Amino acid sequence: MKLLAVVTGGTKGIGRAIADKLVTEGFDVVVCARSVDGITGESYLPFAADLGTRAGVDALIGYVRSLGRPVDILVNNTGVFLPGQIQNEAEGTFEQLMNTNVASAYHLTRGVVGEMVARRKGHIFMMCSTASITPYTNGGSYCISKFALLGMSRVLREELKPTGVKVTALLPGATLTDSWAGTDLPTDRFMEATDVANSLWAAYTLSASAVIEEILLRPQLGDL
Repeated sequence: MKLLAVVTGGTKGIGRAIADKLVTEGFDVVVCARSVDGITGESYLPFAADLGTRAGVDALIGYVRSLGRPVDILVNNTGVFLPGQIQNEAEGTFEQLMNTNVASAYHLTRGVVGEMVARRKGHIFMMCSTASITPYTNGGSYCISKFALLGMSRVLREELKPTGVKVTALLPGATLTDSWAGTDLPTDRFMEATDVANSLWAAYTLSASAVIEEILLRPQLGDL
């Protein structure tokens, strides 16, 4: 039987590149997003849920458990970006970003990590950002949420050291995805989504005695 991975926010951009990479490497992949239209293929297991809500996360956990198969890779990739400043961003922005970018990863990880610990095997990836370490003036609650996600990844890494379960934080900079649609910047100022997917795979394929704790990726010419 194929190994099983779960990729949230896996229908486009970096998440889709990761899902495709894992399928290419022989995995079955649960792909979760609010809409999973267009996700087809024998090795793709689409599941629609809004992970910005606790009910959506619980529904995904229930679906994964219903498969009766251990999760070998969990990729907490779901996220949303809303520009703004703490002093003037719209009411509710903080809650929306924290629920989608942080709470979803917290609750989903708690839902699957127990089985990983019991098997002493598994790899959890947190999709952080250069915004996890570099504040910027139009980042507001987005930066807060990504700093928090990196903090969660570091805490989880410490907790799971004795269990054999690995934790890796990915911190990509500007990546050419739909979120940059309409930009007039040249494509060579961006990384490709497959760069992030290939980095994840490289981290996963290390021996059981090694773990890459954090992967910081930036465009060759630096941040935008």
